[in-house]
Amino acid sequence: MENILYSMMGILIPFLGTSLGSAFVFFLRKNMNENFQKLMIGFASGVMIAASVWSLILPSVEMAEDSYQLIWIPAAVGFILGVLFLIFVNRMAERIESRKDGKKFNMLMFSVTLHNIPEGMAVGVCFAGFLAGNSGILLIEAIVLAIGIAIQNIPEGAIISMPMKMEGASKKKSFLAGVLSGAVEPIAALITILLINMVVPLLPYLLSFAAGAMIFVVAEELIPEMHSGKKSSLGVIGVMIGFVIMMVLDIALG
Repeated sequence: MENILYSMMGILIPFLGTSLGSAFVFFLRKNMNENFQKLMIGFASGVMIAASVWSLILPSVEMAEDSYQLIWIPAAVGFILGVLFLIFVNRMAERIESRKDGKKFNMLMFSVTLHNIPEGMAVGVCFAGFLAGNSGILLIEAIVLAIGIAIQNIPEGAIISMPMKMEGASKKKSFLAGVLSGAVEPIAALITILLINMVVPLLPYLLSFAAGAMIFVVAEELIPEMHSGKKSSLGVIGVMIGFVIMMVLDIALG
């Protein structure tokens, strides 16, 4: 019962990150400081890269040892499916953004919401593995992964609420729109956990699926954003810090 409570609290962490970013509309008149944003995005990238390897791919390989002759198949197949799923999500988002029959911030909100679904799945898979007890995933690993995604979600919440305010919406309405864009994450995570009996046999594939989705997000969105604007090494420094912290936690506690 205690583990279930911890898991329910854990899946809310990314949602809190989105809500925090959305709340910037109440306190900031300008956009987020560029240097701080680069450092934060880099840190989230490093955490997600390390988590993809130590918290997702390696446990996928270990679990496959008991059931598969070629233990790399679930990791490889799941990873590729995760990447293909994110490509599909991106294509849908691009089509929506290209339409001209709706307000710009509605398109942006739906685009960010689409991208939040696989992130919620990644968190849900980790907590489902933790609850299963035989996946090698520790509670601290799932929580750190959720925190890494939450850090990434802070600027995502801000890019929903701030443009809405600039287009004339109230601060309260702008904040609510940002919050709603992140609400799909705990829902997707909860569905994954509730289907744990179905998830566990497929866990090697789902773990690597989440890894593929997250690596795609890092490569497609975070790294390019980290290098946009004024040239700076802060983003790369953030990647190294996030990667080392996640790696040390996984190795020391795994």
